[in-house]
Amino acid sequence: MVCKHRQSRILLSLLKNKLPVVADQHKRKQMKFIQAHKRILKLLLLFFATSSFIVLHTQKPTLYIIGDSTVRNTNRPQCGWGEMIGSFFDTTQISISNQAMAGRSTRTFIKEKRWEKVLSTLQQGDYVIMQFGHNEGSKPDTSRNGYRGVLPGTGEDSVSLTWKDSSIEVVHSYGWYLRKFIREAKEKGATPIVCSMIPRNQWTDGKVRLANNDFGKWAKEVAESEGVYFIDLNSITAEKYNLLGEAEVAKLFHKDHTHTNEDGAKINAASVVEGMKLLNGLTLLNYLLN
Repeated sequence: MVCKHRQSRILLSLLKNKLPVVADQHKRKQMKFIQAHKRILKLLLLFFATSSFIVLHTQKPTLYIIGDSTVRNTNRPQCGWGEMIGSFFDTTQISISNQAMAGRSTRTFIKEKRWEKVLSTLQQGDYVIMQFGHNEGSKPDTSRNGYRGVLPGTGEDSVSLTWKDSSIEVVHSYGWYLRKFIREAKEKGATPIVCSMIPRNQWTDGKVRLANNDFGKWAKEVAESEGVYFIDLNSITAEKYNLLGEAEVAKLFHKDHTHTNEDGAKINAASVVEGMKLLNGLTLLNYLLN
């Protein structure tokens, strides 16, 4: 009996001594398990972070172009410069989206929700080049001719028009509409670039008539007041026309004094790029072909 009692005490003593060891081993296993899962979690987080970085930095920016038929024209042989400008860019690195539409003014481009369509896809890092002025000259009213017209200048004045369906449209100045394009593009994180309108095939005393007293002037004033880039496309191309002479320039237009053919469009596209190269800090230049 004594012997059995001693054996029981010895066994209990051994169990007491071993239990802490077993518990300690269990804790170590738990810690190893937790540490291993932490390492896996860190690797997964790193993978997803890296993947997101790669996606963000491999997505091409887009150059949006808005304007009228002098920028995009499907009525061949007439052609707009926006259709030709892609040849100057590395389109493996940047996309070109020419959203210009024939017959539109700054006012109708917005009224017809064409600008809204651009804004719906415009992203940070994109660019917006705008060139209007050819269709804004009529007095704004509810007639066919007045449908596109805007108020002259860059002021905040406006006029209210009542249409046949009793809807009211508030018409603003040319400068007001340009400011809307600029500010809303900026809000999206895009870079706006304002161009003066291309010169028409109209001459006075052997020189091309400039738009430096109206729409070209107003475009420049708005760009400067908003602190955005401005390309004096009107003057850059006019200098080329003056060198070519009236007879040669006539060959660059089709049927009228406003709409260029493909050769004329190429000249204007080259003028836009030349104007870009004069702009300090314009990152769009990084996407030009060498």
